[in-house]
Amino acid sequence: MTTGTAEVSGAVGPGRGGRMSRQRKREAVLRLLRGEDLELVSRSLGVTAATLSGWREAFLAAGEASLATRPVDGEVLESNRLKARLGEMLLERELLEAKITALETRDPRPLTRRRSRQ
Repeated sequence: MTTGTAEVSGAVGPGRGGRMSRQRKREAVLRLLRGEDLELVSRSLGVTAATLSGWREAFLAAGEASLATRPVDGEVLESNRLKARLGEMLLERELLEAKITALETRDPRPLTRRRSRQ
């Protein structure tokens, strides 16, 4: 009876469902970038050399994109604007909570209605 390449080499293949975690993919790509042979790494992981090359290219492209000095599209600009607005709103909320706490500690019943005099 024959066994798969990964089993013969003692390698651990992809995880459940034939998928490999992001961490394991990153480690595989780093092995390539450190100079390990593409064929040896692919065999040891039980993936094709083409798949491993694709991971490496995607990894390098993402790294290159992160070096850009300007956001690439409007979606990134909008995301950054919304994050800044969220930060402002959270700060406002904290200030309001502090103000409420200060008012409540000064007068034990600050928000109770007073009876009108008649």
